[in-house]
Amino acid sequence: MRVSVLPATAVDKAYTYSVPEGMDAPAVGTYVEIPLGPRKVLGCVWDDAADDVPAAKLKEITQIFDAVPPLADAQRRFIERVAAYTVSERGEVLKMALSAPKALTAKRPSKKLMAPCANPDVERAGASLTPEQEYAAGRLRDAVAAGAYSCTLVDGVTGAGKTEVYFEAVAEALRAGKQALILLPEIALSNAFLGRFAERFGCLPALWHSGLTEAPRKVTWKAVATGESRVVIGARSALFLPYADLGVIVVDEEHDSAFKQEDGVRYNARDMAVLRGHITGHAVVLVSATPSLETFQNVRARRYDVVHLPDRFGGARLPDVSLIDMKATPPERGNFISPPLKDAIAQTLASGEQALLFLNRRGYAPLTLCRACGHRIECPHCSAWMVEHKQSRRLTCHHCGTSQFKPDKCPKCAAVDSLVPIGPGVERIAEEARDMFPQARTLVLASDTAGDDGAALHQALEAIRSHNVDIIIGTQIIAKGHHFPKLTLVGVVDADLGLQGGDLRASERTWQLLHQVAGRAGREAAQGRVLLQTFMPENRVMQSLCAHDRDAFVAVELEERAQAHMPPYGRLAAIILSGTNPMVVEQAARALVQAAPEAAGLGILGPAQAAIYKLRNHFRWRLLLSADRAFPMQDYIRDWMGAVKTPSTVRVAVDIDPYSFL
Repeated sequence: MRVSVLPATAVDKAYTYSVPEGMDAPAVGTYVEIPLGPRKVLGCVWDDAADDVPAAKLKEITQIFDAVPPLADAQRRFIERVAAYTVSERGEVLKMALSAPKALTAKRPSKKLMAPCANPDVERAGASLTPEQEYAAGRLRDAVAAGAYSCTLVDGVTGAGKTEVYFEAVAEALRAGKQALILLPEIALSNAFLGRFAERFGCLPALWHSGLTEAPRKVTWKAVATGESRVVIGARSALFLPYADLGVIVVDEEHDSAFKQEDGVRYNARDMAVLRGHITGHAVVLVSATPSLETFQNVRARRYDVVHLPDRFGGARLPDVSLIDMKATPPERGNFISPPLKDAIAQTLASGEQALLFLNRRGYAPLTLCRACGHRIECPHCSAWMVEHKQSRRLTCHHCGTSQFKPDKCPKCAAVDSLVPIGPGVERIAEEARDMFPQARTLVLASDTAGDDGAALHQALEAIRSHNVDIIIGTQIIAKGHHFPKLTLVGVVDADLGLQGGDLRASERTWQLLHQVAGRAGREAAQGRVLLQTFMPENRVMQSLCAHDRDAFVAVELEERAQAHMPPYGRLAAIILSGTNPMVVEQAARALVQAAPEAAGLGILGPAQAAIYKLRNHFRWRLLLSADRAFPMQDYIRDWMGAVKTPSTVRVAVDIDPYSFL
């Protein structure tokens, strides 16, 4: 007996193996262990035709794992389609689905680690819904109950109660005996959100994210595969868990760039969730206060349904947004908080309320400069500046993680006490706020101060909610999903920050982020205020935020994209070559372009050095492919790459629908 097995490693081919005598033939989808070269690896019995290899040359399967159900047909088709779309090896995608290999054994977990979310109470009373919310929830319940593919956007302002609405879609899937998946950006996986889930369903959900240790990862993977865990809340990788019977996927904050995987198999979890819904035949719900332009266009084209929640819950009003022209009212020399923002903070504190100062930049300063010779301290492994973290007295590379103590003298000219910080990070803004308001209680909240286990973040958020903090200084970790009753002022220190660089989505991303952070202000009775410090008050991003005129911004942005044939009206793909020898990488990039077949409707830009040319001691060159929507981009790239032999020391990565251009 022979079977085809797809190894869970970076190969695209399913290899033929023999089944040892006395071992039952494994069904398609069964997990097995196989010899592959000198190693033993995990694999899955695939439905590819077996090779016509002489029996004497076949290797035998070494182990069959029957303690978990076989990988379902829909999941195998999903793996095939993800690999095809992302121009990846099928085995690489399978490896993502086998993310807890020890779960394949029959050993039972300890009582402390029983299957999470095994018995959610769907009839438990949730929050009282307004008529608008009830209508939206009814639409979602109908979509889930139909038991067929659909995709619905929940388009609601910040504070509209979108979470409570989509919980009803989850409840409907559970009533039908199905499982539910809620995808969130990893930074949004807070205890507050989990508490809201527990209030609605009477239990905590199964969690899946990069911070899970091996034991809970194993238990959750197995409980999802057997159907014991009914609801999973997780980051993008949760999409690849082997669900027994999935009934709905919710993608909360669907616009968030954190859903894009930037290494390995490069995929967008939002788009792959829609693909999975197509394959499995179930409802998909996208949720956002600031939907992506791709989603807007899909709604316009009637590929997606939409329900609107235009009002804040409980009658709360949207905040008043105004601009501070930094050319007209600059801060004092050496400072970054302008006089109007300083006055607004003082008024807020005098009223017994809280203020948030937002700057999406970690650390104390993004650059350390020598006043004597002009030397800038750069990461030894990347073409990027080292960021000063004053609290730890270290310089850190935010690309590779390299860290070192800040030197007392310049590494180049040896001048003593000549190193000065250039530009602000959140630590520097916090220092300035403490100098201005020495009696105020301040708190810095960024990903590097929140801790790895979530405990520090939970403690910080509770301190804010309990009004044990007066001024919060935070990055994007504070921008989404949080409800702080006493927070009435948001000051954005550098509203122009995201508009720098050549990213085609710069305006869209900046608008989304600033709108989200503005939504933290005034979520209860008192109306909030938002002040945006900008050197470009005439920019349409700033103007649309002040006017609360999203539709005008979206219309202009879509028109410009259409004229430039950029997404969502055109297609992009990036080819990134990297290696440790810069000359070899450059030669490989140029040879690749020369070998590119001509094709109507396709343009190739490059090769060019990547914006971050050296990353972790690897030198990088990029190509950018631009094409019409109908162009068969993946087929073209596969044929092109298959005809070119690149040096073994050069890695070639394909990024379909790129988000990062670094």
